[in-house]
Amino acid sequence: MWLHKLKVALVEQDIERLNLLMDDLPSLETDTEIESALCLLKEATHLVENLRDDTQASMKQMQKNINFLKSTQAPLTSKLDINS
Repeated sequence: MWLHKLKVALVEQDIERLNLLMDDLPSLETDTEIESALCLLKEATHLVENLRDDTQASMKQMQKNINFLKSTQAPLTSKLDINS
């Protein structure tokens, strides 16, 4: 049952469910269950790493956008300009 839930969480890319399943690891009895779990856990690791990389790239792009928007704004003067 746990392996099935893990497969579903991977297909749905549900990180919260993956975290819950990792907190509740069962004791696997057969060699095939252990091999399946290892393969699924490797896939879960790849999924999390890819999502982390995507998030990091998005954050870098947002920072570039913020810097660009700041550079296009007129500078704010903190003094009272009475010469105009």
